[in-house]
Amino acid sequence: MQFSYRKDYEEIIYEKGNHIAQITMNRPQVVNAWGTKFSPEFYEAICDATADNSIGVIVLTGAGKNFSSGLDMRVAQSMIASSSSMQRDNFVAIRDCFKPTIAAVRGWCVGGANVMAAECDLTIASETARFMQVGPRVGSFNALGCGYMARLVGIKKAKEFWFLCRPYSAQEALEMGLVNKVVPDEKLEEEVEAWCQDILKLSPTALKIIKGHFQADSEHYVGLWNLSADTLKLFEHNPEVAEGANAFLEKREPDFWKFYET
Repeated sequence: MQFSYRKDYEEIIYEKGNHIAQITMNRPQVVNAWGTKFSPEFYEAICDATADNSIGVIVLTGAGKNFSSGLDMRVAQSMIASSSSMQRDNFVAIRDCFKPTIAAVRGWCVGGANVMAAECDLTIASETARFMQVGPRVGSFNALGCGYMARLVGIKKAKEFWFLCRPYSAQEALEMGLVNKVVPDEKLEEEVEAWCQDILKLSPTALKIIKGHFQADSEHYVGLWNLSADTLKLFEHNPEVAEGANAFLEKREPDFWKFYET
């Protein structure tokens, strides 16, 4: 895609042109994990794209070989409270955007990033894509997306995501309804561009109204997200959070059983 405008933030790249806006998570050296700057930068970009009358569709993607691994565990303990609120704001901003949003996913799509991709209106995945939730594995949770994921893939599959923390291939994600289409890795950008062009041929007002109808029956999730963000703040100092984060960084299995004894 050709863009006439580009702004390089610390953790994202924001581009616009030909009626398309693209937000690229840009920390490929750490699987595009979200650091301390990500949430405010992303929020600024998504709000700008929503307000820009020249933009008809918004694409979310990741730099390099991966979409994103979600919250960076190296800073997770110090920012879980503020991050939960900002993540909620970002997810609500995607939801409230009255323009179609497309997640272009290759490689790992994990944790909060998996919820973000699910929240987009459409998801196109390359054959390399892998979708996964990891919260309970690292002593945390992303309750922001549990209910919404169940709405997409069904309650049984959603519980698999959170209770087992296993990765799912692009084809498995397609079969469960988490993504719309799977393409060869080298064709991902081309396919996303084609979908964008089809969307741009349609009435923007009609699309806005249609999206509002789609969102109406799940409006209560915004309230649940607020509750979940507040719950995460209370969970911040739970020792299981420290054990999960430390185990991840030390590349070992966490020992959560000791907490069953207290």
